[in-house]
Amino acid sequence: MNIYHNLKPGETISQKIVNAIRTVAGEAKVALHEPIFKGNEWSYLKDCLDSGYVSSIGQYVEQFENQVCEFTGSKYAVAVVSGTAALHLGLLVGGIKPNEEVLIPSLTFIATANAVSYCGAVPHFVDVSEVNLGIDAKKLRTYLRKISIMEDGYCINKFTGRPIKAVVPMHVFGHPCDLSALLEISKEFNIILIEDAAEAIGSLYENKHVGTYGKLGIFSFNGNKTITTGGGGMILTDDILIAQKAKHLSTTAKKAHPFKYLHDEIGFNYRMPNLNAALGCAQLEQLPNILSKKRELFKIYSEVFSDISEIEIFKEPLCSRSNYWLQTLLLKEKFTEYQEDIITSCIEAGINVRPAWTPLHQLSVFETSPASPMLTTSSLVKRIINIPSSVGLI
Repeated sequence: MNIYHNLKPGETISQKIVNAIRTVAGEAKVALHEPIFKGNEWSYLKDCLDSGYVSSIGQYVEQFENQVCEFTGSKYAVAVVSGTAALHLGLLVGGIKPNEEVLIPSLTFIATANAVSYCGAVPHFVDVSEVNLGIDAKKLRTYLRKISIMEDGYCINKFTGRPIKAVVPMHVFGHPCDLSALLEISKEFNIILIEDAAEAIGSLYENKHVGTYGKLGIFSFNGNKTITTGGGGMILTDDILIAQKAKHLSTTAKKAHPFKYLHDEIGFNYRMPNLNAALGCAQLEQLPNILSKKRELFKIYSEVFSDISEIEIFKEPLCSRSNYWLQTLLLKEKFTEYQEDIITSCIEAGINVRPAWTPLHQLSVFETSPASPMLTTSSLVKRIINIPSSVGLI
């Protein structure tokens, strides 16, 4: 590879980054992340169409759930229509109730906070770590010791009077959080750990798949994820009662009967269609190869960007093996003023890049939610740039 074949003395940082990405992606327009369909997708989808089982009945939903269990080591999996639905249902079956607080990172997709709100609970935003982009466990412990008290075994927010019921670490861009430390915190303060692993299928922490550490975890299979079902999500758990409850609620809480429509509680039409699960089965077969290529892409980008002193490419944290869902540039602190110009220049050049999400504690819809100091979040949001990460680039 002829690295920097187009670089010239005196180029701006934006021009350097555009040219570096072009070295990898070529001259055509390039998406941020595209799905790849080179396996049995057509065959399995045709099987669904030929059988007529395209909706809630058919073999592929159970097959997909079983294959995800085999891949991740989880005992049970429940397939649903989206990652957001998985989060919502996971919080409900995990025991989250109205007027309880749930600790989540401010640096996450809004679905994490929305799912908490759907339960009638309150998102409580906390800061993240620059090491892994997820919840900073050390800061969280210090913060909880300052703002909470233990009453009858429950962690209570001293300032709101509400129970702090759960913590939901999110594995940002597929990079695992410090789950060992977060598990210790969950035990110390008697709060439930529920993993938002929406972006992290294929990622390991201490040689164990993320999403399998807490009471439950969730995946997303949206069209932009490492593997896709078009739209879809999944709940993982080792607790059979949680799995049964999630399956029951996801299928409108309908009781088994030969012909009567009997529903014993308020349920949701969250079940994954057979058609989507068929796509997932084909995608899952290719996942090991996809993960290998994503690591290869990271190595290529690392070489390409090695001489651009203003930035660094984000590398998986220690004790982790990331799926590298989205390759991520981090501007160094003194160059944050260039972030918008870099993003604009890339987009104008036909290169789809994006910044991180607006920190959720800054959104007006969550302005009354409690929040810890956000020094690292405030820094990272000015520095993160996601660059094209599709497997098809290599």
